Amino acid sequence: MLCFWPALPSSCVPVIIRVVQWAESLLEKDVRDNRLIGDLGAQHILQTTNAPAGVVILTHCNTGSLATAGYGTALGVVRSLQALGRLSHVFCTETRPYNQGSRLTAYELVYEKIPATLITDSMAAVTMRERQVSAVVVGADRVVANGDTANKVGTYQLAVLAKHHGIPFYVAAPSTSCDLSLPTGGSIVIEERPSQELTDINGVRVAAPGIGVWNPAFDVTPHELITGIITEHGVFRPEELRDGLSQGK
Repeated sequence: MLCFWPALPSSCVPVIIRVVQWAESLLEKDVRDNRLIGDLGAQHILQTTNAPAGVVILTHCNTGSLATAGYGTALGVVRSLQALGRLSHVFCTETRPYNQGSRLTAYELVYEKIPATLITDSMAAVTMRERQVSAVVVGADRVVANGDTANKVGTYQLAVLAKHHGIPFYVAAPSTSCDLSLPTGGSIVIEERPSQELTDINGVRVAAPGIGVWNPAFDVTPHELITGIITEHGVFRPEELRDGLSQGK
């Protein structure tokens, strides 16, 4: 199919060109930042984790090329570890109720031939105990001033489980996801999703009619459960984030 631009005044052409150039520069910057996040996160984990046979990562939701302009954030760390030849295995959660892990992350891992296993969200604890998980690495939709982070629901419980098992818990996010104007995670507004995501599967009702549903899309992980926040400017402890980002700019 042939597409034609509508006739535009010549005065509009420079504006269109600048807008396109701006959009292309955003794409290039996002990929560049993601690669930095991946490399810095991988190097940090290798320096702080004793895993001579290779690092085992557990991740949640989708944080790869399908969620970003390219390469990814938490999945970018996985890619960098794989490129260094230091990745042993990845466990990805299915990420109920919308299944971003089984639909998207699993696809990316298989496509890139990264050794990986899909688990249900409820298998995270036993996976940490039985499968020698070296680190949990997740993304973030928002990081606030004290280091609290909002991410796909289920992230908070992974942080609690990691703390119990003595496993470092990392959040990988670009500095653009850090909103230092918000003091704590309590300031973040959490979206609530339609009840049908829990009660129906492929349009077929599986839950008892009349049951109440609470379906928050995100949860907030307290900063005290987070080992480090991986950004394109470096890896910071939550209490270092504000100063680290200001120095990186």
